[in-house]
Amino acid sequence: MTKSELIEVVAQEANLTKGRAELVINTIFESMVEALQRSEGIEIRGFGSFTVRQYKAYEGRNPRTGDPVHVAPKRLPFFKVGKDLRLRVNGQRTGPVPAQRGEAKSPGVGGGTAKQSPQPDPSLAEDVI
Repeated sequence: MTKSELIEVVAQEANLTKGRAELVINTIFESMVEALQRSEGIEIRGFGSFTVRQYKAYEGRNPRTGDPVHVAPKRLPFFKVGKDLRLRVNGQRTGPVPAQRGEAKSPGVGGGTAKQSPQPDPSLAEDVI
């Protein structure tokens, strides 16, 4: 999906003109860029989170010639997918987004008083690049 396709979808879903939808999309993206420039994280529940990672300078190699190349320190945005999005992409969840903090939970969920440490599911381990 391209930005223009996203603008069209937002215009149709929200019953807006394409100009207004473009303004909304541009405002959202610009706000996100400004937050990342300030090294602030962005968390969108059910979707994922954006953070800025710092990388130190290092000596790399030109893959074509093998010559050493200095790589300057840099900051790069990093996206970590949220659990709900990961499940939906894999077709494991199609229902509504789960209850947010402070909202009532369904009966029988988390009603116990004894704390149990959660066991990580190895099938959900994320690949690190």
